[in-house]
Amino acid sequence: MLLAGISGIFATLSKHRRQSNIAAISRRKIKMLKQKVLDEISGKISELMSKGPAKDVEKNVRAMLQALFSRLDLVTREEFDVQQEVLVRTREKLTQMEARVAGIEAAIERDKTER
Repeated sequence: MLLAGISGIFATLSKHRRQSNIAAISRRKIKMLKQKVLDEISGKISELMSKGPAKDVEKNVRAMLQALFSRLDLVTREEFDVQQEVLVRTREKLTQMEARVAGIEAAIERDKTER
């Protein structure tokens, strides 16, 4: 019974990992997916806890999940928000620089035609 529950947890994780690897998913979607996975795992763990030796199972499952999540390429919400702000500022700066280069190029062309 315990082994079936743990294999169900890993099946859920494997399914979600395959789904996230199939397509390029934005970090926000990954975060939502992560929450869904955690909710499913939490439910399965609760179910296991009610049927077996709770303390050992909880400690072992937590250790396995922490090891699994540490191998996944996930970011915290704060890291995501910071990087999103950096991207917005970078795009704004790029737009300003493109306009500036276009102005300089136009001035050079005017100088060439005037000579």
